[in-house]
Amino acid sequence: MDRFSWSSGLLEINETLVIQQRGVRLYDGDDKAKLDVGAALLSTHRLIWRDVKNHECCLAMPLSQIIYFEEQAAGIGKSAKIIIYLHPTPANKEPGPYQHSKYSYIKLSFKEHGQIEFYRRLTEEMTQKRWESTPVSQPIPTGSATQTGKTRAVGIVGIERKIEERRKETDKNISEAFEDLSKLMVKAKEMVELSRSIANKIKDKQGDITEDETIRFKSYLLSMGIANPVTRETHGSGTHYHLQLAKQLGDMLQAPLEERGGMMALTEVYCLVNRARGMELLSPEDLLNACKMFESLKLPVRMRVFDSGVMVVQLQSHSEEEMIASALDSVTDKGSLTAEEFAKLLGLSVLLSKERLLLAEKMGHLCRDDSVEGLRFYPNLFE
Repeated sequence: MDRFSWSSGLLEINETLVIQQRGVRLYDGDDKAKLDVGAALLSTHRLIWRDVKNHECCLAMPLSQIIYFEEQAAGIGKSAKIIIYLHPTPANKEPGPYQHSKYSYIKLSFKEHGQIEFYRRLTEEMTQKRWESTPVSQPIPTGSATQTGKTRAVGIVGIERKIEERRKETDKNISEAFEDLSKLMVKAKEMVELSRSIANKIKDKQGDITEDETIRFKSYLLSMGIANPVTRETHGSGTHYHLQLAKQLGDMLQAPLEERGGMMALTEVYCLVNRARGMELLSPEDLLNACKMFESLKLPVRMRVFDSGVMVVQLQSHSEEEMIASALDSVTDKGSLTAEEFAKLLGLSVLLSKERLLLAEKMGHLCRDDSVEGLRFYPNLFE
């Protein structure tokens, strides 16, 4: 910890933020530092730690101080950590929270996950050593001393130039971050096409394959799941995690929705997604937050909340008019229907069948008879 110096936390010219992660605690060797949980920031030149409650409490250490580093897996009641081994303290080091330390290493403890992505980015920076090729700009000399080399731009022009450089570097980092996810989406699409192709072959050879064998084979396809699910360990926490999760769900749910008539209850989606993810289970809250982002990301699926409060996921192309017409035709043909009878007729869940009938009633095409025998819908002859 005696390698850290007090810092303002501001990036210098030619220094670029690579990644930041909240919920990180510092350790001086094996001892907890006398600091609260904060945010760890990795730039092209420094490792920075900032107290999230007190922004004036900020520490920084040059990446050139790092010898090597390794991961320490999480345990029962223990968070995952990155152990960083350091060079001896330089003689010209600026003051910091620790003047002397008996340890030659520090630990970063990740309370809110994200250590996998942070470790990967730190590995990249230590390999590229960009702090050597692009040193940060030094302050402009004062007095009568002659200025040599490049000087930092000052005033409004300098600020605008610095903002533009940061924006370009941020765009580049975002593109690189999405590259791996794009490859994952391509693979996921290939798996959907493969399963659809096999399912079509099963239908063509239905006479040669028993129904039990067909069901068993389809369960094998579903058990293959997602090869590389989006998790908090790989994408951190918060909005970024839900953003990546929403994109993955958008691709994954298209085929199941098409098979189920274009609509699924959110509870069904929850079971289907968690079965496909294997051990990387989603919480209901994370699934709900990801589904709320479908429309803003312009994905081919949408989340919808009925008047009764029932939440569903449906294809964007799903037509409400066709849904109402289907309910009206079925009730007209049978004379009257309950939600259970309508569910058996269409092969849907009772919950979704009832919502379709209620929607047709709301539009004035059906009327109800609510008695001790249950809720039954009839064609509205008064419209």
